[in-house]
Amino acid sequence: MSYETKSREKLAEYMKKDSPVILAIESSCDETAAAVIRGGREVLSNAVFTQIPIHKRYGGVVPEIASRSHVEKISGVVKEALETAGKTLCDIDAIAVTCGPGLVGALLVGVNYAKGLALAQSLPIIGVDHIAGHIAANYISHPTLEPPFMCIVASGGHSHIVKVSDYDKFEVVGKTRDDAAGEAFDKVARALGLAYPGGPLLEALAKEGNDTSYSFKSALNEDSSSEFSFSGIKTAVVNVMHNAQQKGEEVNRADVAASFQRSVINTLVRKSIHATKESRMTKLALAGGVSANTALREALREASEKEGIEFFCPEMKYCTDNAAMIGCAGHYALMKGNVSNLDLNADPSLGF
Repeated sequence: MSYETKSREKLAEYMKKDSPVILAIESSCDETAAAVIRGGREVLSNAVFTQIPIHKRYGGVVPEIASRSHVEKISGVVKEALETAGKTLCDIDAIAVTCGPGLVGALLVGVNYAKGLALAQSLPIIGVDHIAGHIAANYISHPTLEPPFMCIVASGGHSHIVKVSDYDKFEVVGKTRDDAAGEAFDKVARALGLAYPGGPLLEALAKEGNDTSYSFKSALNEDSSSEFSFSGIKTAVVNVMHNAQQKGEEVNRADVAASFQRSVINTLVRKSIHATKESRMTKLALAGGVSANTALREALREASEKEGIEFFCPEMKYCTDNAAMIGCAGHYALMKGNVSNLDLNADPSLGF
């Protein structure tokens, strides 16, 4: 019997089970992760190997080094996830894996490993969009959350306002025209002399500063559209630091960090609240790596409450890249019969 026939039979069994079990794999950037998820929202294990110490010396992620590390660690991470969950591959009903967007070499490691497991066990496999995974992290942290809702996805590579009509139906209603929020945070952190990863360090520094010391603005961020931009305010920060250096003047880095962070947060809050109200939604969620920023979480929560909008955000452990969110997204895809084949490939520019 062919793999396709066996996997279809397993898929039919999967969709009939009350609590099917998924093994999920994530390797889109610099985290090698695996998780075991039951029933879509129950996390039995969530193993993550972070490469931050490896890339820290270079000031950012080196794609080739990231790929090699995934090759070295993925078997061990998957084994850890299974053992922590008290499961073996014989207990797994399906495999979910991130297939994009991300670094192509890193993605290929996870995709090919997942295909090998799926073939060996005759299991259904589903390629999951990394951004859909971040959105799904909210389902894990909030068991009662269901579509429809609006979601602001803020990460190192993406800043989108997404209308989530169903578990598998997404519409981008607004986005950055240039730098993503996380990318801007990291670049400004570098300009301020902070180490990698810069986002958390910039947030910590901002707590010591006056966020009204500088005015970093962009005309696009002030209008009523759902589009926004972070390149200009990032450049403005760089110019402040450069001009001060040329003049031999000291700059209060905490004030710069606080003012920059306020500008980014105000933009994300204003645009996402506007999009939510325009779409007549009553729920707003936050997702992506930048969702770990405490100031952003609180600002969105306060603005949502003021407008009578219900606000959701993931637990901190599900904000950054992890496989639990991929397993959750994969579950809902599989429940609709959206399976991939063994010709599944990595797509670094995958998008909604």
